[in-house]
Amino acid sequence: MSISKLVRAALLTALSFVMPAASFAAAPAVKTVLLVHGAWADGSSWSKVIPLLKARGFHVVSVQIPLTSLDDDVAATKRALALESGPLLLVGHSYGGVVISQAGNDPKVAGLVFVAAYAPDEGQSGMSLAEMNPTPVGSHIGTPDEFGFLKLTRTGIFQDFAPGLSNTEKSILFATQIPTSVNSLAAPLPVAPAWKTKPNWFIVASRDQVISPQLEESEALQMNATTLTLPSCHVVMLEDPFPVARFIVDAAETLSH
Repeated sequence: MSISKLVRAALLTALSFVMPAASFAAAPAVKTVLLVHGAWADGSSWSKVIPLLKARGFHVVSVQIPLTSLDDDVAATKRALALESGPLLLVGHSYGGVVISQAGNDPKVAGLVFVAAYAPDEGQSGMSLAEMNPTPVGSHIGTPDEFGFLKLTRTGIFQDFAPGLSNTEKSILFATQIPTSVNSLAAPLPVAPAWKTKPNWFIVASRDQVISPQLEESEALQMNATTLTLPSCHVVMLEDPFPVARFIVDAAETLSH
């Protein structure tokens, strides 16, 4: 064997130890994003983010959860997941963080993004976290109706939920808010949360008056999440859609490499 062939054989042998064949396989690209809204809201919460994600080539689904119970809300999210092929990114705002903490255990879910959200551990609920970390909105939630559903008062929407939006946008949110069942907010997470086993990201809204910004920060730290802090109100995706969309895109691209 010639010297050049010996050198080439030696190099190939060395490279086989440094770069095994499996390392050449690219991770499947994450091109689908499922968005889950929070309490007193609907899928239009993401109306400003959806076109920005679609412009980057993502297939986007905004899940309409019924806000009737945690079981119902998780079931609605699982039905949406069943219609998509993986891998995908699951994003939850506010109470939607509770939903994705459970639904995110689906094998199609590659990672999770929490947006000014609750991220409970097993046995915790959105309500239990709220009671331990009170915020101004607590005094602006109406009493439960005869069916056990809650709505925010006008002050709750204008002063606490969406103070960073225009008065027109606030009026629309007040008119369209979905009554939320106490059964959704109070139900403890029945399983180990997906954020314990999957990559996760967190947007902290530093001017949030619905979920304590300090709670959001501690959740992100507990999860070891990649974190972005924005000087926004609770509906950060409506107040600052561009950095929110960019953060979601970055998460998907990270998962794809």
